[in-house]
Amino acid sequence: MTKAFDFRPILQGPRVTVRPMQADDWQGMYAAASNPKVWENHPASNRHEEPIFRGFFDDALASGSAFTFVDSETDRIIGTSRYNGLDEALGEIEIGWTFLDHDYWGGSYNAEIKKLMLDHAFRFIDTVLFWVGDTNIVSMRAMEKIGGVKRDEVKDRVLNGTSYPHIIYEIRKS
Repeated sequence: MTKAFDFRPILQGPRVTVRPMQADDWQGMYAAASNPKVWENHPASNRHEEPIFRGFFDDALASGSAFTFVDSETDRIIGTSRYNGLDEALGEIEIGWTFLDHDYWGGSYNAEIKKLMLDHAFRFIDTVLFWVGDTNIVSMRAMEKIGGVKRDEVKDRVLNGTSYPHIIYEIRKS
């Protein structure tokens, strides 16, 4: 790796701005996350509850690598993601802790956001990983839709004090 990974870029797409998360994003972020449908397939299916989401939001801020997705036309906050687990030796980083407001499902918003984040990551590393809860069929389909390839490994991740199995997907720099 020749240069340090930039964890806090501002990325602009045709319809979405991906920018570093700020504390004053709370209200808009919780509005995007409060629909139970967003979380019904996720291992932490109660994340739509305000105290649970507050912990998620605070952890995201503390990570220093979390993003806020903003609809460029309406300035509405529509979700978040972050970079995690940079492994310079392997040339890998994870994109995760992603959610998108249910109103933005089914179209190409996720693909636009992931392309922006992938293009940025590939300026620094060769492989991006995605951890998907082993029962989260919606996210698995979304990963396959953007070219994610399943690795032959399942790893546990602790969410809200409970360990859940996750399938690992990867996308390699072309």
